[in-house]
Amino acid sequence: MKCTKESTGKRFGTSGKKIGTVPLRWALAAAAVLFIRQSQLGKEYFATLEHQHGKATALTGLAPKLGRVVYDMLARDPAVDLPRFVTA
Repeated sequence: MKCTKESTGKRFGTSGKKIGTVPLRWALAAAAVLFIRQSQLGKEYFATLEHQHGKATALTGLAPKLGRVVYDMLARDPAVDLPRFVTA
């Protein structure tokens, strides 16, 4: 369903055609929570962000950062460098 944009009786087109990337945002938010729960480095980084911005804003900021990391990992030719992963 599309909504019309109108002002003073003149129609300027429609809006609301796309709803965005809601499933992707949901997945990244879930990944951020799991990252905090299972990684000591994640806990320390989240504590720093939480001290600066508060809990909700820290989670909101961590999710896109994880998204950029995942995109970068998938964009490279070898998706996972196994020796580096195991030693890290």
